[in-house]
Amino acid sequence: MQTHTTDPIWRQALAGSQMLFVAFGALVLMPLITGMDPNVALFTAGIGTLIFHLITRNQVPIFLASSFAFIAPILAATSMFGMPATLGGLVAAGFTYMLLAGAVKLKGLQLIDRLLPPVVVGPVIMSIGLGLAPVAANMAMGKAGDGSAQLVPYDTALLISLPALLTTLLVAVFGRGIFRLVPILAGFAVGYLLAWLLGVVDLTAIAAAPWLAVPNFVAPEFHWGAILFMLPVAIAPAIEHIGDMLAISSVTGKNYLKKPGLHRTLFSDGLATSTAALFGGPPNTTYSEVTGAVMLTRNFNPRIMIWAALFAIGFAFIGKFGAALQSIPVPVMGGILCLLFGSIAVVGLNTLIRHQVDLAEARNLVIVAVTLVFGIGGMVIGAGDVSLKGISLCGIVAILLNLLLPGAGSWQRESAQAKTA
Repeated sequence: MQTHTTDPIWRQALAGSQMLFVAFGALVLMPLITGMDPNVALFTAGIGTLIFHLITRNQVPIFLASSFAFIAPILAATSMFGMPATLGGLVAAGFTYMLLAGAVKLKGLQLIDRLLPPVVVGPVIMSIGLGLAPVAANMAMGKAGDGSAQLVPYDTALLISLPALLTTLLVAVFGRGIFRLVPILAGFAVGYLLAWLLGVVDLTAIAAAPWLAVPNFVAPEFHWGAILFMLPVAIAPAIEHIGDMLAISSVTGKNYLKKPGLHRTLFSDGLATSTAALFGGPPNTTYSEVTGAVMLTRNFNPRIMIWAALFAIGFAFIGKFGAALQSIPVPVMGGILCLLFGSIAVVGLNTLIRHQVDLAEARNLVIVAVTLVFGIGGMVIGAGDVSLKGISLCGIVAILLNLLLPGAGSWQRESAQAKTA
């Protein structure tokens, strides 16, 4: 179904509901893992998308929603500082986007190439995925994400998580048309059905929930430790944003890096992330699933994303809907996450491969090796509340090593030579 600016409202609204359907699985999965309210996530995804389209003058067919890159930092920060302080850190992370947008406006895309080349971005993204691997495995086995408690018996958990995983990967690989874009929803459906048949689903909260309810908004608190912890995390999603802009540009045949401009889209993404955190929602990012749906359906009209945002805001106020989402058992999510978190790591690996980063070169080897160990191994620098670890630490270390070690920018020369060879 193609839509154009002259299409009737009902047709644009129908296309918008389809886009929300495509984004829905990943949108609600992130808050469920991190302990946030999925209804708040729906609300902030809608508000964030509206902000994006307001600033970019409704030129890009993009939908913004929960960013998986922030899962590990949110889990870690929540355990150290609590959720309100973590939200304050996320507000600050959004400002990191906005500062980067200002730098791009002043210096151009060359700044991104200099500060965040593939040898930096690749291992940081790999650290995000591999660092989350134990969370997925624990949840698939019926445990809490940190392994601290057995929430569902082990044997029962595997009977739920493995079919959910199998369904997700089969739909991702063999699905056709719009179904190829909703593997997470398919995995949810099969896993939830099995969990219900095995008596793991508790429907009490759904019955008790009102039909209409205001989402459980949470106000942020500003804590220096949480802010310093979260600021560097914005690096990976910012690069992901640039990749999504390139992808949607190639799909529609328009150069969105020039018009409305990368500085505008980055700024919009950052403002949407800060705004989401002010309401207690997860940080926003551009959704590649929606880009795939745009390519498949040829829905190039940005107005359909406005409709998707409005539907998301509407669903946020349905109390029973949120209660149903929160009733999803841990093994259902764990099975799906085994694929999703692994996929994040593969994206980082593919970044190194696609840009032909030579890991036989000592400089590149050092950057990748130290970044991975610092990101995955639990390295901590600092003491008490003011400390860096995980994705925050490895992101800063990767950038500093790239800037300080001799030979910066050599990947660009090597890549250019390889293309002309």
